[in-house]
Amino acid sequence: MKKTTLILACSCLIIACGEKKNNVQTQDIPMEQQSNSTDKLEQTPTKFNIEDIKFSQADLGTFPFFTLPKGLQELNKPLQKNFDVCYFPIDGIITPIEGKLFKTNVTAVPGEEFSQRYFEKSIEDYLVSIGGVKVFNGEITQEQYNSYHKQDPNKGADGDIGYPGEIIQVFVIRSEQQGNIYVQYTANNAGGKLNIVQQEALQQTITKITADEIAKDLIEKGKSILYINFDIDKSTITEEGQKIVAEIATALSKDLTLRISIEGHTDNTGDGINNKKLSTDRANAVMNSLINYKVDKARLLAKGFGAEHPLVANDSESNKAKNRRVELVRIE
Repeated sequence: MKKTTLILACSCLIIACGEKKNNVQTQDIPMEQQSNSTDKLEQTPTKFNIEDIKFSQADLGTFPFFTLPKGLQELNKPLQKNFDVCYFPIDGIITPIEGKLFKTNVTAVPGEEFSQRYFEKSIEDYLVSIGGVKVFNGEITQEQYNSYHKQDPNKGADGDIGYPGEIIQVFVIRSEQQGNIYVQYTANNAGGKLNIVQQEALQQTITKITADEIAKDLIEKGKSILYINFDIDKSTITEEGQKIVAEIATALSKDLTLRISIEGHTDNTGDGINNKKLSTDRANAVMNSLINYKVDKARLLAKGFGAEHPLVANDSESNKAKNRRVELVRIE
């Protein structure tokens, strides 16, 4: 009996020690090694840092760097700009990336059915093959959309990505020769959308208008196109506008043989009669200001044409701004 009791006691002691040892071992094992089911783990997101991405050694070609997969085509003419902004979901924040821009809607060629899986896998496999790194794969929320959509100048244009509920994939490619390249795409069974930005800083091209440039244009081209600032819907020249008028006066003082017609132009917004009157009033305002600079009135004419002679089509705000101008035309 005593022998049996002793055996049972030893067995319990061994089992207890084993359990204690197992518990200690379990505590020492990192959490990610205790389960093979990664989808049940709480992953701590790593903050995006472009410097953590290795440079691609692939020959990337020229912008926009790759074609669509065989059997797919652009639905309409792609949106392409040498410099613009596109918004990408990075670290849970919709982030503006500036540079050379390409955006397009994607559909199947006639006679084929669009395959979401084919579109997404084709692009992902290719981007990985040229050194692309996926930095986002997820759904855009209403809150994220609200945070940026009013600042996006291309919202609603072809290829626009970033609407609530869209599942977006974002890749980044780093190139020592071509800089940082951001690619995002989304799709459903009806079609896909693709955005590409070659990131680069704005190269400033604005320079001060000088008297020498005005005189050179008048002599060589017969006209000088200027953007003189006026108060909104008025003929009052602003302080910045007066600086340009001063340069015109200097140009005319350097060459007393120059005679000019000052011609005002507007875009096509609003009433045609009012536009013509406004453009005439602004041309006269410039002429009167030049007279105040001691330019002989006999050397000056003032005309207003309203929206009759646009430089470009009035089909965008940027084009309309180009049409709101004052032209100096040399009188022979």
